[in-house]
Amino acid sequence: MSSQELDPITLQVISGALDTIAEEMGHILYRMSFSSIIRESQDLGAGLFDTDFNTLCESESTPLHIGSLPGYLRGIEESLQGGEWNEGDVVIHNHPYLGASHSPDIGIVIPCFYGGELVGFGANTAHHLDIGAATPGLIIDIPDVFAEGMLFAGTKLYEKGSRNEGLWEFLGRNSRAATQLQSDIEAQIASARLGVRRFQELMDRYGKDTIISATRQLMDYTERVVRQRIAEIPDGEYRAEGFLDDDGKNRDVRLPIKVCVRIMGDSIQVDLTGSSAQVETGFNVPFEGSTKVGCYCAIRSLLLDAETSEITVPSNEGSFRPIEVIAPKGSIYNPEYPAAAEARFTQVNRAIDLIYKALAPVLPNEIIAGSSASLSFAAYSGVRPSGDYWVFLEVNEGAYGGRPQSDGPDSIDNLMANTRNNPLEDLGMHLPMICDRYELRDDVLPGAGRYRGGIGVVKSQRVLTDGFITHENERHHDVPWGIFGGWSGATGKVEVFNVDDPSDVQSMPAKFSGLRVKSGDVHAFYAPCGGGYGNPLERPAEDVLGDVLDDFCTVEHARNAYGVVIDVVNEEVDETATNSLRSQMENAPSNVAISVTPAPVGNEELRDQAPAPPSSAISEAILSKVDKSESLTAIRATVGDQWSFEVVYYSQRGNIAEVRGELRANHSYVAETGSAVTDPGASLGAAFQAASDMSFQRCVERLIAEKS
Repeated sequence: MSSQELDPITLQVISGALDTIAEEMGHILYRMSFSSIIRESQDLGAGLFDTDFNTLCESESTPLHIGSLPGYLRGIEESLQGGEWNEGDVVIHNHPYLGASHSPDIGIVIPCFYGGELVGFGANTAHHLDIGAATPGLIIDIPDVFAEGMLFAGTKLYEKGSRNEGLWEFLGRNSRAATQLQSDIEAQIASARLGVRRFQELMDRYGKDTIISATRQLMDYTERVVRQRIAEIPDGEYRAEGFLDDDGKNRDVRLPIKVCVRIMGDSIQVDLTGSSAQVETGFNVPFEGSTKVGCYCAIRSLLLDAETSEITVPSNEGSFRPIEVIAPKGSIYNPEYPAAAEARFTQVNRAIDLIYKALAPVLPNEIIAGSSASLSFAAYSGVRPSGDYWVFLEVNEGAYGGRPQSDGPDSIDNLMANTRNNPLEDLGMHLPMICDRYELRDDVLPGAGRYRGGIGVVKSQRVLTDGFITHENERHHDVPWGIFGGWSGATGKVEVFNVDDPSDVQSMPAKFSGLRVKSGDVHAFYAPCGGGYGNPLERPAEDVLGDVLDDFCTVEHARNAYGVVIDVVNEEVDETATNSLRSQMENAPSNVAISVTPAPVGNEELRDQAPAPPSSAISEAILSKVDKSESLTAIRATVGDQWSFEVVYYSQRGNIAEVRGELRANHSYVAETGSAVTDPGASLGAAFQAASDMSFQRCVERLIAEKS
């Protein structure tokens, strides 16, 4: 096969043609689909792939779907029915231990032959309403992968152009939403066939060898650009950690997430070692189809942002090559067969959020503060008078953290979701449901900062029949983090009540399976709010005034967080009082426990809570010396789990790494600086970690002394 080097113009033309093919495949899929999760939310991915399963082009849709398709193809190679591809074959595949992202995401793959030779594949994947699992639509509390519903591995729905009618009937008889399932699969087949036809037409025009050479050059180019961007980051290990609420069954058992990002020349290694062991429910993550793809998405979003990049970089396999992902077998991010792994999205989003946090010291102008980073995926279902099921899947919005040059967007899918909301008109036309409330949260405030965090959504959906609700969500406990002096955001919450007695509210955990509901019951979801970016005292006073007038900020919060005094009567900033207050706040001693109360971070706290009186300075002589593990024990013994520690400032002076951390607990706030010397041969990341540990210990010591 020719390995000719193409001229830049021809290469650019072919690159544009490939992108257009992928976009056309995506459009065909969502415009022909019947279920709203594909038709409206566009929970799908489509593209072309070569015979080595490299991504050649991808639709602009959900990143998790696109990045996972090479895993589908590798899994199909291992399990392909009959062991060989034929013209006219259509393969259906969704096995989470053979490359699929998770079982409801059914992949359709069609081989592309040119001149009798296999040259690639047209493929797509989309989330389906129901595949016959233990509960309608979604499932969390299940014992193993077999309880997730129908599993397909390299199965030929069509062989040499003929449909397997027995398999087609099997699909229809094992889903609560059979009509939508079969119709959506037909849309996927049409999309993949279009991709194959367009790929063949491209070869007709330019020749097979030219197209294959072009795809290889484009992948090499993308890889080269990514490696150049990685090489600009200082070598080292950069770490961050957080925790998940629970596994959907064992309540109040927090699950740790640990992320280590290693920069090694022009390559990156993302290591999730230390994260929770796999759990006994479906709250595990398929490694090939989801864990790796989430890490790819995080790095690509930082280094290949289309809005900030000076050049357009083709989206293809080259962007994955410099990235290695590690997760120990038997962990939540790499479970052992046959553990269930259906409810896997929030864990992936949280890993991305922590990758950003880990890289904050060396990419301060690219990262954002903590986002909601916890997809809300709700399944509503019931039985019609005819005896048929109705099933509705809804992806709810969250909020981004503050960004280097702007506030975090409000009420938006974030990180790697990229799905659309479902129009309320569509809901009312097709389903026995009513949306009673859909607006920005007003019970808590986002993280304050030079650029504030985004405001989460509140959405209340009322069912008009008896039925079931399953909800997959996170972050009722781990607060979205602020960065570089920004304050933490606010956690989410879920409530269920009946419209006839709205005062009788049941507080729900973030995730639950198969909750039985009756007609008139309302499921109210409150998304987390993002953390702030930068010192709140640096936010222009006029921007704070605008937030107050828009009811995004209270007058009290403007004063306490931003040092801005608002003249409510005249709707203007009192500049004299503001300058005086900000000067006092800027010059407050760093060793004083600041009394200004941050935005509420728990569901039980009030939005306009007044600040406590200032504390006095604490003598160094009374501080006990404890190591990090003792510090964790000490802080939990003092205030329980209602505390948060955030690293808000990083700096490097010569061989000295310096970190300033903030500890908040029970409305008290302390900030301390830690430093560490970078030893010869040691990484900058290790020095930052040591400085962070020192800052944490000092904060704990000071807070305990203040409480004693």
